[in-house]
Amino acid sequence: MQPLSRSKDYVIHVHADPSDIDAQRWNQLLAAQAAPTPFMRHEYLAALHASGCASEATGWLPQFLSVEEDGELVAACPLYLKDHSYGEYVFDWAWADAYHRHGLDYYPKLLNAVPFTPVPGSRLLARDDGARSLLLQAMVRLASDAGLSSVHSLFNDERERCVVAAAAPTGWMLRNTVQFHWQNRDPAYADFAAFLASLQRDKRKKIAQERRRVGDAGVSLRCQVGDEIGDADWDFFHHCYTLTYRAHHSTPYLSRDFFARVAKTMAENWLLFTAWREGERIASSLVAIDPQQRVAYGRYWGAIEHVPCLHFEACYYQPLAWCIANGYRRFEGGAQGEHKMARGLLPVLTHSAHWLAHPQFARAVGDFLEREGAGIAGYIDELNERRPFKN
Repeated sequence: MQPLSRSKDYVIHVHADPSDIDAQRWNQLLAAQAAPTPFMRHEYLAALHASGCASEATGWLPQFLSVEEDGELVAACPLYLKDHSYGEYVFDWAWADAYHRHGLDYYPKLLNAVPFTPVPGSRLLARDDGARSLLLQAMVRLASDAGLSSVHSLFNDERERCVVAAAAPTGWMLRNTVQFHWQNRDPAYADFAAFLASLQRDKRKKIAQERRRVGDAGVSLRCQVGDEIGDADWDFFHHCYTLTYRAHHSTPYLSRDFFARVAKTMAENWLLFTAWREGERIASSLVAIDPQQRVAYGRYWGAIEHVPCLHFEACYYQPLAWCIANGYRRFEGGAQGEHKMARGLLPVLTHSAHWLAHPQFARAVGDFLEREGAGIAGYIDELNERRPFKN
């Protein structure tokens, strides 16, 4: 831990290990935010580091920030020094390429994000907007002192978006992307059948056909929550998870050790669906849940054999039925995927923030983001014209 800045009012520290920050104080600050998620819990971030999944060896060097005032933790955020852009889901590869073509170094850069996790939520944990602004200033100060190209904050909540917008005169720029989320209605759906009844006829018919194909294949699904998920269940899930990456000719980001750690420290935040046929497991889908916020997050899936439509059953229909039965208000289906709309998930804007040190590149990126933003707005309008629900 090293102090980045001191004043008579506060001290800002940089931490090379998230465990240097008190877990209870971090989680208390998180709970006070507008959009807390399980992925910003100290246990989750510490497990990423301790397991080696997000560490210097994988290109994620922790530079966590904390701000204290009279010994009280008033702001904190996860921050990483990165030499690549993998595992981020807000794509800046073209920016890095443009730097390279002009003989400039884009990497390393600073990144405020949850590694490998495209889930919107609070990223700048703070007592108030003034403390949030301090985090933005501290990130820029850290980047400037080290001669870094840029700072990025990904999947911010609405409060943070407003703070970043107010910081535009200091060079911060906003960027929007699109995800697809399911929202329970008010009053809530009585059951999955009631949800289906709210959809247009062709959508209901397609979902019924897909679910029937899974049943006709002799496949059934069982769900387990929290401590009900045993080591053998986690072992099979992780095997399926690695197979998904192998099918896409890539390397999994998360190790079995990581899942062992969060299974122990965050058991209440996990929901596992396992597909069975003839007494054998054949597929697995892991969902993160937040019992306090009543929100579920579709995360990882894999199968040891192909069964038509099983992915939809395990990753959408079973989780949605569970959310309805348990009074959850939202299910987030993860990054990208227009196909989710036909299954009742609707488009939402997600936000990120970016600061570039090079004035000419900052202007060029600003112009690009303005054009991209207009395109995203048009895309959202187009998607909303194809909503799957009855009028």
